[in-house]
Amino acid sequence: MAITAKDVAGLRQRTGVGMMDCTKALEETIGDVQAAVELLRKKLKGKMDERADRAAGEGAIAIARSANAAVMIELRSETDFAARNEGFLQASRKIAQLALEGPDGEVTVTPEMTSLIDELRITIKENISLARGIKLSGPVGTYEHHNRQVGALVQGEGAIPEDLLNGLCQHVTAATPTPLAVDESGLPADEVDRQRTEAIEEAKASGKPAEIAEKIATGKLRKWIDDNTLLGQIYLRELDARKPVRDYLPKGARIKCFTRYSVGT
Repeated sequence: MAITAKDVAGLRQRTGVGMMDCTKALEETIGDVQAAVELLRKKLKGKMDERADRAAGEGAIAIARSANAAVMIELRSETDFAARNEGFLQASRKIAQLALEGPDGEVTVTPEMTSLIDELRITIKENISLARGIKLSGPVGTYEHHNRQVGALVQGEGAIPEDLLNGLCQHVTAATPTPLAVDESGLPADEVDRQRTEAIEEAKASGKPAEIAEKIATGKLRKWIDDNTLLGQIYLRELDARKPVRDYLPKGARIKCFTRYSVGT
């Protein structure tokens, strides 16, 4: 059958592939549009796979949530131009939504997700990949910055208001330094030991009596722990109150974990 310019334009609009490739695909499939789409997917996926070794340092964060769970994923691209593409952003949201159907923990790529990524590789012609993803259930707060470059999930236990959980997610994305753990028990033991040793040596070098030097070192270590844990940091949403996050938790409630994503890091 004759291939018309309208046929080619329709295939191009559907796939985002160049006119010449669309024309060839329609010719090879004798005008069967669906077959042409599949042909392009097979051919161009191969070409996109050849780009897999190209750095994909740009991308976007996407979050999806249900009544009792939330997912955060990072979809990577080679350029920020691609990461701002509406098709790329829509696909990232769909992938996050699909991940809600899976189990808690690290997101596993499904065939449906792979299909979405392949479509992006064909239309955008870049190395697109799912860099990482996580699903948490229970009381979960979410925050996705407006630029889609940073986001966070905070999982709680007990009667924690949703607004507080969401506020803590915002805190996690903005706090300096970024918290290393929820509380002292989650901090790397070797780093705590290093900080303790440095505090003791500094206190001794000040020439203070041993008893006073020990108190100084203990206080300095305590401050470092507070500065680097979520519960010890001053809550940014209530900065004027100068109260640590732990003071805002209802009695019997606790923060189980948090996850912070920043594109490319």
